[in-house]
Amino acid sequence: MSHLKAADGWRLDDAFAQRVEAAAESLRAEGFGAPVGMVLGSGLGNVVDRMEVQAVRPFGEIPGFHAPTVAAHKGQLVQGTHDGRSALILQGRLHAYEGLDMADVVFPIATLVALGCRTILMTNAAGGLHPDSRAGDVMVISSLIDFHWADATRGLVLPPANVDTEVALRAATHAGPFDRALAHGLVKVAASCKVFARTGTYVSLWGPNYETPREIGFLRRIGGDAVGMSTGPESAFARRMGVRLAGISLITNVAVESGGEVVTHDEVIEVGAASRESLADVILAALPLLHGS
Repeated sequence: MSHLKAADGWRLDDAFAQRVEAAAESLRAEGFGAPVGMVLGSGLGNVVDRMEVQAVRPFGEIPGFHAPTVAAHKGQLVQGTHDGRSALILQGRLHAYEGLDMADVVFPIATLVALGCRTILMTNAAGGLHPDSRAGDVMVISSLIDFHWADATRGLVLPPANVDTEVALRAATHAGPFDRALAHGLVKVAASCKVFARTGTYVSLWGPNYETPREIGFLRRIGGDAVGMSTGPESAFARRMGVRLAGISLITNVAVESGGEVVTHDEVIEVGAASRESLADVILAALPLLHGS
């Protein structure tokens, strides 16, 4: 089976697939390839520092990739191992608010799939919506509310022959993108690292702005536990390509409905720096789970 075709027959649009394969071919020549992928969000790239690194390629040097413009997103693809288990790591990510088309936002994920990743861990820095949230908390993503109205799969991922596209797209997203068994496993892994992690719903917004008090109240009332400006489009795309998906949010600030101070990106990065080593413990300890062993 081609890596660019899911087991249920969904496949990439031919033109998009050619772009992805060109990127993957250039990376395979340098030894890139692994069954597990990771996306490291704002300030969380330290995981790479604790791995044995075999190869590194900046985004700007990979055909079809865009270099990130957001602070604390290093923007490179890393081939690494930890305790003998390999992973492809996107050290940084792209966002729709950077002025990119959805095809460009999900292109790195498509490349991971082309390089053999069948399980991907998404991570992000997020604002806490849950009433008990504290800065530095870890939340395992069990479900998603995505306000990126532009469907990240539309026109890029095509259904099997003789299947109505609209019907197939609705059926494909019914269960949500995140794998329940992986979510439960991540909570147990975190506990083994003496890190408390709750499961919750991540809300993905366009950005690039932090939410107003009224918006925070709305997001809480519709069931959100954490909020950020990424992860939604990438997750929808990866799941449609048959990838098993896991997700972790590091709560870097607590969203307040009234009387709170203005949050800055620097503060988000600062909290991430203070908590990221314990999160790195969890991510590295989760590699056997992500590898299915």
